[in-house]
Amino acid sequence: MQKKLIVIGGGAAGFFCAINAAIKNPELNVTIIEKTSKLLSKVRVSGGGRCNVTHACFSIAEMIKKYPRGEKFLKQSFHHFFTTDTIDWFEQRKIKLKTEDDGRMFPESNSSETIINCLLQEANNAGIKILMNCEVIEVEKFEKEDEAEIEKNSLHNGFRLKCKNGDEFNTDFSCIACGGYHKKEQFSWLIKLGHTFELPVPSLFTFNIPHDPVVELMGITLKNVVVKINGTKHKQEGSLLITHWGFSGPAILRLSAFAARALSGLQYDFSISVNWLPSLNENLVLEKLKLLRNELASQKISNRNPFDLPQRFWKYLLQSCGINEEIRWADLPAKLQNLLAIQLCSQQFHVKGKTTFKEEFVTAGGIKLNEVNAITMESKIIPQLFFAGEILDVDGITGGFNFQYAWTSGWLAANEIASLSK
Repeated sequence: MQKKLIVIGGGAAGFFCAINAAIKNPELNVTIIEKTSKLLSKVRVSGGGRCNVTHACFSIAEMIKKYPRGEKFLKQSFHHFFTTDTIDWFEQRKIKLKTEDDGRMFPESNSSETIINCLLQEANNAGIKILMNCEVIEVEKFEKEDEAEIEKNSLHNGFRLKCKNGDEFNTDFSCIACGGYHKKEQFSWLIKLGHTFELPVPSLFTFNIPHDPVVELMGITLKNVVVKINGTKHKQEGSLLITHWGFSGPAILRLSAFAARALSGLQYDFSISVNWLPSLNENLVLEKLKLLRNELASQKISNRNPFDLPQRFWKYLLQSCGINEEIRWADLPAKLQNLLAIQLCSQQFHVKGKTTFKEEFVTAGGIKLNEVNAITMESKIIPQLFFAGEILDVDGITGGFNFQYAWTSGWLAANEIASLSK
């Protein structure tokens, strides 16, 4: 009898699982079930519509550091399908990827449609059936001992999938690749199967800093700063973008990812400390300010920016310290000099609220990793049930890391399903 695979979810991980399973076992009957009217929606919007396929990191030890959750799990997974495999997979289909200065990799076409068309074409070539606007609300283990029933349903042990519209499907194998859930209630159908989950919380978001004059500098980027969440061990270094609502940029997004659970616990009401000059500490800054008082004695303090900061930002710092822009360096009082050193090395901001980062919303949380085989993506609780993508408690920072995990988990599930179904 022809074996069946139903993949729940028409995103990157779901498509990659379905396609590779069908390629590895052409006799396998493969169907993708998508609850919405859109396929590969995150692929379409990723990277501003260019699709950040992966990241040019070729060391597993370095790569796994980019995942706030799932580091140990992925250390095993990446040994079987990694960045080089992703690049090769797409190149075999005539899609070359290019690497940008920050390591992000995009199709040379600079269009996510290139990746979408490739996946849709591969699915079509493999004869994969796609059902849309069909939401799976229950998965039942299917066990029939009666020979007539086995013949009738074309399987021995498998699953019966029940959909919101009343449709039902029987399948030997199922891969759950439905993306990340934002509410704990959404996991109820998976709990019935015996699985448990880490509570979902937002990851990859920007910090709102209401009623602070700094937002008047929106559009300014500080190339290298250190941001620390006060009262925690969480800090990140990188560029910071000032927006009309607060702070964004790589340093903030990475911080939001690694501190996702802590910030959820604080209800997104917390304070941060920003060192605008991470190569210096307060004492070194003070020494430099003392030298400047002599070297630039007759010059206005606002006219000469000694730390290579954006000029508008320098004036903002002076204002935040109560320093008159017309004052000369020689006339800078010691008290204000000390305050300026503090502001440069550890300026305090109160964060109240968050803003989702564009369309690249990522959820921290999902099915617990100790319930899933990291090499096959098969459930340790229910044989022939697989997981791929964001439904598991794995998430990465921005830069192509979440897509690399999607390709890896989809491929691993496909590889095992194809092997078991032969």
